[in-house]
Amino acid sequence: MIIKPRTRGFICTTSHPVGCAAQVQEQIEYVKSQPEIKGPRNVLVIGASTGYGLASRVVSAFGAGANTIGIYRPSTSTDKRTASAGWYNSAAFEKAAEQAGLQSYSITGDAFANETREKAVELIRSEFGQVDLVVYSVASARRVDPNTGEVFNSVLKPIGQSYTNKTVNFHTGEVSSVTLEPASEEEIRQTVTVMGGEDWELWMDALQQGGVLADDATTIAFSYIGPELTQAIYREGSIGQAKDHLEATAHKLNDRLRTTGGRAYVTVAKALVTQSSSAIPVVPLYISALYKVMKEKGLHEGCIEQLQRLFADRLYAGGDVPTDEQGRIRIDDWEMRDDVQEEVAKIWNELTTDNIYDLSDLEGYRKEFFQLFGFETDGVDYEADVDPKVEVPHLR
Repeated sequence: MIIKPRTRGFICTTSHPVGCAAQVQEQIEYVKSQPEIKGPRNVLVIGASTGYGLASRVVSAFGAGANTIGIYRPSTSTDKRTASAGWYNSAAFEKAAEQAGLQSYSITGDAFANETREKAVELIRSEFGQVDLVVYSVASARRVDPNTGEVFNSVLKPIGQSYTNKTVNFHTGEVSSVTLEPASEEEIRQTVTVMGGEDWELWMDALQQGGVLADDATTIAFSYIGPELTQAIYREGSIGQAKDHLEATAHKLNDRLRTTGGRAYVTVAKALVTQSSSAIPVVPLYISALYKVMKEKGLHEGCIEQLQRLFADRLYAGGDVPTDEQGRIRIDDWEMRDDVQEEVAKIWNELTTDNIYDLSDLEGYRKEFFQLFGFETDGVDYEADVDPKVEVPHLR
C-alpha cells in the first residue's frame, strides 16, 4: 500500500515501515560516529520501541556492544492497516543488531503484567544469564493492577486550583487559551499508581528474585522537571506527584542495590517531541519556543543525543556519577540554562497565531511529530508501494 499519515488529535493512526527503519538507522549511525562506551554488556529495556527506550537500546548495542532485550506492546499489520511505529522501529533495530553480531530479543505484551515479567526472567536466564542494566521507560495512560485486576487511569491536571495559559494546535498553528480544572484526590492517586515507581519496583523485584540481576547492575528511569512556565501543569500537577513517587522509588532501589555494588537513578531529561508530550496542553507550544532557542545556540538534542551523553558522560564515564542534590542525573542541563530560559520566556510572552512561525520552531515540532511515525524522513519515497507486514526477527 501507499502509506500516508492520518492524524487524530495528537495521535497518528498510521506509520511507515521504511521511514521508521531509516530513522532507526540514523540513530545507529550517530552512535557509531561517537567514541566507544565502556558500558553494559546485557541490557533489559522496558518500554523499548520509541523515544528514550529505543535510544537506550541503540546506545547500549551500538555504543557499548551490548546484547539487549526489549519489552513493548504487540502490534499487527494487515493488508489495509499498518503496524505501530514502535513495531517497525524494533524490527529495524533487531535486523541491524543481528547484522552487527549482537544478540537482541523482543518480548511483546503488557509491561505491567506479571506474565511479561516472568517471560523476561526466563529469557534472560536462558540467553544472557544476567542483565547489568535495566532501563525503565514506560509511559502509559492506563494500568491494570497485575494482582487485583483493578484498572487505573492517569490524568494531566493541575492540583489545588484551575490553570489557564497559552496552547497551540500544532497542526494548524492556532494559538489559544486553555483552562484545566484541578485533579481530584482520586485522580491524583490513580495517576501515581500508573506513572509512579510501583511497577519499576515490581520489575526489579522479579529480576532479583529470579536471580537474573547482576550484583553490580544499574537501573534508570526517566523524569522531567521543566521551567516555571510548565510547573502548574507538569511538575506541580498530577503527573508531578507521580514523578515524585518515581524518584522516591529510585532512592529505595538504590539503597537495596548498593549493598552488592548496584545503583538506581532517575534521569531528568529535556523536553522533546514525543507522543506523551504532544498530549499535554501548553507543552507543545513551550517546546516550539525552546527548540527555536536551543537550535540557534547549537544546543539542541534529540533522544539519541541525550542518551549518548547520558551513557558516555554520566553513567559510564568512570568515577562517581554526577547528580543534583536529590540524587537525580540531569541531562536537562542545557535546556535549563539561564540564558536559554530567559529567551524562551521572552518569546512566550509575544507568541500569537500571527507570529507563531516567526518566533518559534513550530514547523520543526510538527516535522518531528510526524517523524515519530516514520513520515517526513529524508530519502524515503512516500509515493512508493510498501508492504506493511514486517517481521521482528527475534520475537519471543
